Amino acid sequence: MIKRILVGIDTSEHARTAQTYAFHLARRLGASLIGVHVVDIVSIEGSFFHDISGSLGLEPYLDFSSKMREILNARGKAVLEDFAHAAKREAIPAETVLDTGVVANQICERAKSVDLLIIGHRGINERFSTGLLGSTTESVARKSPRQLLASPVRFREVTRALLAYDGSDRAARAMRAAADFASTLKIPLIVITVARDLKLGERTLNQARSYLEPYSIQTDFKLVPGHAHEGIIGAIKEFDANLLFIGAYGHSRIIEMVLGSNTEYVLRNAPCPVFMSR
Repeated sequence: MIKRILVGIDTSEHARTAQTYAFHLARRLGASLIGVHVVDIVSIEGSFFHDISGSLGLEPYLDFSSKMREILNARGKAVLEDFAHAAKREAIPAETVLDTGVVANQICERAKSVDLLIIGHRGINERFSTGLLGSTTESVARKSPRQLLASPVRFREVTRALLAYDGSDRAARAMRAAADFASTLKIPLIVITVARDLKLGERTLNQARSYLEPYSIQTDFKLVPGHAHEGIIGAIKEFDANLLFIGAYGHSRIIEMVLGSNTEYVLRNAPCPVFMSR
């Protein structure tokens, strides 16, 4: 079960919501937290070019990159101090880490020592990027060595979970995680299989029925005709689910470094947190 949770911390609204989910789940699971803030090396190296411009007499910058590093480090320490104080008020065991590097890479490296990674859909450096999913989150979703929960901008207490099951190995791991969560949190679990071949879909759904039968949790099963990505988003809305479990990749996986199209679509469009199992 989950005993150590890593949460990515910055000053964005999405990160604050990720922190709220981390507190909520840590309290209910009896887990400890690690808050990590990464000083983006790209921001510092970007300022280095201003230094070059200054040395050429184009701009009056002096030691700009080192000052930028100091500012970003100070901001990171302040964010982590706020996190530590909040965890103490909640009586949740927590520690903090300040890293410097490529944000997604550092987060994934830290994730090797935990059971679950929680990040927001978007970060402070992605406020002007296009799409609904930040580039850092998308990169972490591809590379994370551990289970990942990507949270939306608004918090809702976890009271009803939805599992998208397609019979793949990664979906089976998502089912195990969903069963453990639902059992520990004492919440109902809705299981859907989305398929265009309804006979095959029913057989796949029966696999989930057989696996979940020994668990003392309230379950409901539904076969959804159609395309996976549309069916999953539709089911979240239909059942008013506030937590989705899904395998990191489905049958549409091409290579492991690229998100399957269904997973990517769901991450971009799900109105609730998405728990990706590996």
